[in-house]
Amino acid sequence: MAMKQLTPNKKLMIIAGIFMAIFLTPFTHPRVVGAIQEAFLMLSDYAHEHVLLCVVPAMFIAGAVVVFLNQQAVMKYLGPKAKKLVAYSVASVSGAILAVCSCTVLPLFKGIYKKGAGLGPAVSFLYSGPSINILAIILSYKVFGWKMGLTRMIVAIVFAFVIGLLMHMIFRKEDEKRLADERLFKDMGGPDARSLPQMTLYMVSMIGILVFLNWAPSQGSSTLWDFIYESKYWITGVFALMLAYSLIRWFTKDEMKEWGGATRDFALQILPLLFGGVLVAGFLLGRPGQEALIPTAWVASLVGGNSLFANFFAAISGAFMYFATLTEIPIVQGLLGAGMGQGPALALLLAGPSLSLPSMLVIGGELGFKKTAVYIALVVFFSTIAGFVFGMVA
Repeated sequence: MAMKQLTPNKKLMIIAGIFMAIFLTPFTHPRVVGAIQEAFLMLSDYAHEHVLLCVVPAMFIAGAVVVFLNQQAVMKYLGPKAKKLVAYSVASVSGAILAVCSCTVLPLFKGIYKKGAGLGPAVSFLYSGPSINILAIILSYKVFGWKMGLTRMIVAIVFAFVIGLLMHMIFRKEDEKRLADERLFKDMGGPDARSLPQMTLYMVSMIGILVFLNWAPSQGSSTLWDFIYESKYWITGVFALMLAYSLIRWFTKDEMKEWGGATRDFALQILPLLFGGVLVAGFLLGRPGQEALIPTAWVASLVGGNSLFANFFAAISGAFMYFATLTEIPIVQGLLGAGMGQGPALALLLAGPSLSLPSMLVIGGELGFKKTAVYIALVVFFSTIAGFVFGMVA
């Protein structure tokens, strides 16, 4: 879905807003200078640690989904008329195999959504991707105790199911209208289409590259997990050979050119918003453990105890912050040491990994303002309630 063309008046208002922000910002103030530096340092960290290893492989997978994945299969299991138990169950637990952040999951979400997945299952996948990877649950259990780890796992799966279902119910008519126009989707399956085993090997090889290339250490929590981490480049190499074999044997040059074009289109749609969002997030909140425009002491002082406000503030703060994969663990650990309550900690763990300011911008470009606002509101609302309840019983 392309973004609506801005009217001249709206363009003028945006230009005026940017001018006023520049005019009123005290750029010589030490905190502002530090915040600007943090913004570009965060963008630099993101470029070095996530773009080449996370975002780029995810874009190639998304491009493959749009160009090669059979549309009927997507519609059967994830479409609006698919059996809800199957569709939402598959989408809700999909994050278990994808150790990705809120930004890396975006190309994959856009890919299945453009291919014909219903809004509900697509949103369930969008939430579950960053929230339910196995290592995040293991580290939560190790660092915060079994109650927090178990609760995070169960609640995140339930939330992915419920939030997706509610999005489907709220925007059902719009979604059915979108999918009624078959011209929006391309079905590349034809007489020369690959067999299911061939497509499975092709897709699994790319997912394997994405997963194992970004495999993080468990810091001693699991010997097997750390062994895989030490061997991750060898394992990634095996998947790369599988991908090369499938491309040479089963794909034509024209098909690979079309795949590259689809990947390029995703990059043009996503990267400008993603980089802009990372800059803003870095300017406001800084990198983990660093100060930017908003002092971390303010955040810590507002999330003590277990009031509804403390849980809401933790959820909304987490929703706008950017968490690279698994970085929410040390950040929440530090906030707990600074006086954060157990309930707000869970609220931040539920809202933070699944949302960020950069991801909001990209989701808004695909779904539009109204759907994006409802999705953010649902994530923050349910995270707040879950944190508040957990804080009472923990």
